[in-house]
Amino acid sequence: MTETETRATAFVDGALIDRLADRAPEGERLRRLPDDTVAELKASNFTRLLLPKRYGGEQGSIAELLGPTRRIAHGCTSSAWTMSFYALHVWMFSQFPEQAQDEFFADGPSYSPVTLAPTGTGVVDGDGIRVSGRWSWATGVMNANWVGMNVVVNEGDSIVPKMVVLPIAEVRVEDVWQTAGMRATGSNDVVVEDVWVPMHRTVDLLDLYRGSAPGARLHDVGTYRWPLVAGLALTAAMPVLGTAERVVELYTQRVSERVLAYSGVAQKDQPTAKMRIGAATTQLRAMRALVDDVATAIDNAVNAELTVPLQLRVEARMTAASVVHESRSLITELMESAGAGAHFLDNPLQRCKRDVDIVSGHAVFDFDTSRLLAGTLAIGQKLPPMSMV
Repeated sequence: MTETETRATAFVDGALIDRLADRAPEGERLRRLPDDTVAELKASNFTRLLLPKRYGGEQGSIAELLGPTRRIAHGCTSSAWTMSFYALHVWMFSQFPEQAQDEFFADGPSYSPVTLAPTGTGVVDGDGIRVSGRWSWATGVMNANWVGMNVVVNEGDSIVPKMVVLPIAEVRVEDVWQTAGMRATGSNDVVVEDVWVPMHRTVDLLDLYRGSAPGARLHDVGTYRWPLVAGLALTAAMPVLGTAERVVELYTQRVSERVLAYSGVAQKDQPTAKMRIGAATTQLRAMRALVDDVATAIDNAVNAELTVPLQLRVEARMTAASVVHESRSLITELMESAGAGAHFLDNPLQRCKRDVDIVSGHAVFDFDTSRLLAGTLAIGQKLPPMSMV
């Protein structure tokens, strides 16, 4: 374990996981992270992991974010999702020009949602872009100081997708986050009405996809050459994988204690229950190995100052989608034999199931699309324009 990873993981200990688990019902009720969780996060070095050294960060690797995120999910899936996105979005903002980063990180790490669907428009206006639109899924916006969003900009004869960043004061938050799961993420909508954004707070989205944005040149370290979708997809899959691990733990404990209604038979004496545990444990090991393999391959490429090839970018998205798909299936199978009592609101198993069901709907985890992209590339055909890889 590297020195950076040691510092990053020191925050994620068993005591924190227990506290997050205790606060999970409060987070659901509030529909955002509890204040105590936000305070702990800001007091830690967690969001400094991917912050450039010139701004007081650790300048670590995205690969080093994956394990801690997975472990946080053992306490609360929503917390793992929101906290890891705060950290990852620091990395995204580190891709912008230097002037923008000086603004974003003037007081340390930013705490920002980034909405990826380009549901807004931008019009070039002098040395900036005039932005309007509405964006959904703004995770963590209730505690944000900046907000990133994607817009489509008309530049002469071409349409250019860009990521722009605005201070929270220039954004209106619409409280719409009434969901069946992931409630503590507070992923409300944001609305921008004709706000001027200076050009230095914009970056071409395709450069982010390729790992060739301005930050890749400004910070001479492989971290900032990671392609956007690979970093996003692998990080976002970790709360789901960690939740699957926790479900296996909870199910194993439940099986060891549960006596089946009517028959009076101890569930631990049923071969099928033990078979489910054995199969789930192997599935988890395989998924962790798959993630480690692709993350290491990307790290090796960027640290050697190589451009991450399209094949590896597609593989990263396919890996993330597969992990989420398999984790959801694993959880569903175990819940089938956990009994009706597992669905009471005081049982964390039901929250795990609801949270993973919601996360699985994220566009980057679309299993059909991921398989289509991988298969298309495998037979030598070109991917459709603007494929999310």
